Formats: sequence, C-alpha cells, structure tokens
Amino acid sequence: MASRLFLANGLRSAKPARLAPSGLLRKGLATAATETSGAQPQTKVSRLSNGLTIATEANPALKTATVGVWINAGSRAETSANNGAAHFLEHMSFKGTAKRSQQDLEMNIENMGAHLNAYTSREQTVYFAKAFQSDVPASVEILSDILQNSTLSEDAIERERDVINREQQEVDKVMEEVVFDHLHATAYQTHSLGRTILGPKRNIDSLTRADLKNYISTNYAGDRMVLVGAGAVEHEQLVELAEKHFGQLKAQSIVPGSDSTVAPTFVGSEILVRNDDMDTAHIALAVEGVGWSDPDYFTMLVMQAIIGSWDRSLGAGVNGSSRLSQVVGSRQIANSYMSFNTSYSDTGLWGIYLTSQARTELDDVVYFAIKEWSRLHVSVTEAEVTRAKQQLKAALIFGLDGTTAVAEDIGRQLLTSGRRMLPNEVAQKIDSVTAADVRRVAGNKLWDQELAIVGVGPTEGIPDFTRVRGWNSWNRY
Repeated sequence: MASRLFLANGLRSAKPARLAPSGLLRKGLATAATETSGAQPQTKVSRLSNGLTIATEANPALKTATVGVWINAGSRAETSANNGAAHFLEHMSFKGTAKRSQQDLEMNIENMGAHLNAYTSREQTVYFAKAFQSDVPASVEILSDILQNSTLSEDAIERERDVINREQQEVDKVMEEVVFDHLHATAYQTHSLGRTILGPKRNIDSLTRADLKNYISTNYAGDRMVLVGAGAVEHEQLVELAEKHFGQLKAQSIVPGSDSTVAPTFVGSEILVRNDDMDTAHIALAVEGVGWSDPDYFTMLVMQAIIGSWDRSLGAGVNGSSRLSQVVGSRQIANSYMSFNTSYSDTGLWGIYLTSQARTELDDVVYFAIKEWSRLHVSVTEAEVTRAKQQLKAALIFGLDGTTAVAEDIGRQLLTSGRRMLPNEVAQKIDSVTAADVRRVAGNKLWDQELAIVGVGPTEGIPDFTRVRGWNSWNRY
C-alpha cells in the first residue's frame, strides 16, 4: 500500500499515494511550461493538441531514467457492474499486443535490462519502465504499445481470472488492506470510492473482453494522461516520442455511469467483523479529510504528524514525541498505531489505524485516540507543530529518493492539481502552518464530526458507535 503521507491515494497492486503558455512550438504541441526555482531541479511541462501532458525532471548525473504514463482513471471510474476492470486491464496489458506476444514483450524488456511495472489505485492507473538512457525511446514505444494495442485475448483473460483471484486471497490475509477496504466501504456508501480496487469475485469471474475494451475507450484519452520522465531524459526528446507514439490518442474521455466526477458523501457509520479466533483487534477511526488541492491539505498533514505512529515490536518506548505514543506506551494498551491522511481529488480520510491484543483495553485505546484529536483543537503547542513540520519535510526528501519516486510525484501532482509543486515549495507550505492553523482546522474537520469506524478481529471490547461519536463532540481539554 502506498504511503499515506504524501502519496496516499488508495494504492493497490503495485508490483515492486496550471500550465503557463510559452513560446515553444512543435507539431501537434498546444502549450508548454517550465517550473523552476533557483538551484532546484526543473520540471518541464508540455501538452500535445490531443490533451496529453508531457512532464520531465532531468538529472544529467544519472545514466538511467524512469518513464511512465499516469492515467486519471482507476476503480473510481467504474460502476458496480464493471468494478475491477481497471485492475484487470493492468494485468492484461502485459499479456501481448498486436505486434508483440507476451514472450516477445518480456524478452524486449529483459534484453534492455529494464524493469516494466504497473499499479492501480482508486483514482489512477500507472504503467512505467525504468531503463538506461539509451533505451528511453524503446521504453516509451513499449508503453505506447501495451496501452493502445493490447490484444486482450479471450484465452489470456480466462487464465488471468485465476491469477487475480489468488491475488485477492493474498490481499485478504493482510489485515491493514482489509480494514482500509472496509473503511472506504462504510465511509463512501453507494459511491465508487467505497468499492475495492480488485472488485468482487463475481466480477473477476465474469468481466468480458468487451467490458475491458469499453473501459479503455471510456477512460484512456489524452486529456486524462500524463507521460512522465525522470532522470536521464531530455524533455524535447520525450515530447517527440509522445507525438510519435501517443499522438493518435483521442483527445477527450467520456465518463458515462460512473462516480468519477461526482463528489461522494461521507457517511458516519461502522463496520465490525468479529472473529474471536484472531489474537489481535484491528481498528480504524476516520473523519472526512480533504482533497489534494484543498487549502487545508498541508495543515491536515501536520496534524497527522502530530498524532504520529508507534509500534511496540520496533522497540518503541514511552518517550516518543507524540503525546498519544506516550499514553499508549505507558499503559500498554496497543501493539501499534498509525495516523493517516488519505487524499483524493475531492475528499479524503483522516484518522488512525490501531492494533491491540489487549481485548479488555479496546475502550481505552479508542478513548485516548479521540481525546488526542480533541486536544489538537484546544491545546496543541507550537513546539509540537514545529517538530511535526520538520518530520514532514524529512519525509518529503526521503520519499523522493530515486527516479521512480520523482516520476510518481510528478505524475500524481499533474493529475490531481495540474501542476508540479517542487520540494522547496512544499517545504514552504509546510513551514507556513502555525499552531493557530492546526487548532482552527482541527475544530472544523475533527471535533464534533461524523466518524467512520471499522473493527476486525476480537471486537467485543470496542465501545458502542454512539458513545465514540459522543466522545468526539464533548471530550475537550
């Protein structure tokens, strides 16, 4: 699963979360822009006449590059009838094209010493390759081929059903994945964001070639795609490659019958899956968060960092910077907890994920988590905010280590906000957050807000939903 810090977008099935016109003219090229700041790496952005965006961040010191296509379509663009199509397509794209068999595709990649990969999330599908600088043109051509010319043979579709069903079985063994799927289901009832990325088994077993081709024709269009290059890549070369290999893409997508352009309604609700045979209770509490472009996005990130995380198995003691970690550690009422801030285009989930074997202490686990949320609204200190901001900035730098991480950051930002916010600008946004901002946003977004609650395992000790909801409205310092 993706980090729920900066790249939290409901990631699943990863196999390893404003353009300004300029004077650059080229056949089929509509606009171009360069974003730069001092010694910071440049992010150059251009757009073809069919809407396809090309974005690069070159690093002359490197000999390899990551190139990939970020598509603004995932499981959110599905209906209940074709839920799972985006993920199914991700699998099928590597099974052969009109000009390459599956074996040919695999041999092409291996002979270059490259890596070809893909993942599906709730709002995005991504295909990318990492290769030597000299193999960037071949990598772009292969990406173009699998995206536009996959054969989607009936035999391969039937074989892949078993593969995806086995993947679903493996996902069901990862309790964090299970809990967050339930959390989306209860928070976004009746909306496509509430459905799983792999889809239900009945869909995995029944999706047809026509369903997959319809998903492509509906969603794979220039206005929903970004071709990204990071590392040993030249912007002008990538633009030429885009014109050559993606220039025939249709310009606009159509979105019939899906929720991709309809904002979901957050529902205060609860799902408890009791299983007393499990040793550990897995609990998630969430309020509605904010989208990527919301003015309070960075404040919500700082709030997440203040709550922090804690894991007894990693030797965490009682002297952590987070107040909640000190309480949990001293009282020994949980195995671990992790705050999260999962953002989408127009909504989000902000909350905490806890695990505990102390069945009789689950009431306290939930109580102290909600109490800490309340404290953010009333008595958070400047020292806590300063420390959280430093941690966030460090996470930003660590998270951009490597060309694939940089490409991911560029692709995600261009799809969600239309521009790349460079690391120094992100740091400035974080630095501008004050304790007063945290108190204001916590009062608006956390205190007395509806809650989505999920519990899996020995859940008998989890307090009643209405009781927890009550704590969130009166438990103030």
